[in-house]
Amino acid sequence: MIKLQVIGNLGKDCVTNTVNGKNVINFNVAHTEKFRDAQGNQKDKTIWVECAYWTDRTAIAPYLKKGTQVYVEGSPEVRTYPKNDGTTGVSLSLRVGNVQLLGTRGSGEGSSESGGGGYASQASTSSSSPIPSANDITAPIDDLPF
Repeated sequence: MIKLQVIGNLGKDCVTNTVNGKNVINFNVAHTEKFRDAQGNQKDKTIWVECAYWTDRTAIAPYLKKGTQVYVEGSPEVRTYPKNDGTTGVSLSLRVGNVQLLGTRGSGEGSSESGGGGYASQASTSSSSPIPSANDITAPIDDLPF
């Protein structure tokens, strides 16, 4: 089994579809790495990953908006397609098994949704209210459970 993990920002709002009676949430994630070339110049390299999240729990879809930073993991698939100039193009896609919301572009605080028993992939939700920010939490900071 091959597992791919990506942290990046959504390039556009997600699209929810039903295919053969199953729900799928499609979105794309951009990951940009900074590096120096042989001459020492700073360069950016962006890789786009097309994601397909097959799930019955589509309540996360309203939060998958353009610019939102996410962590996704799943099984990679390489797809080929014919280009207009006759050559073959290649794209990287990901069959998502887990997605976590990390925040929006430019925000210092992120809200995380875990697939390991959390809202995003395995547990059901009973609330459609927005995710609370760190300022909304009223528990004392010095009351840590460990």
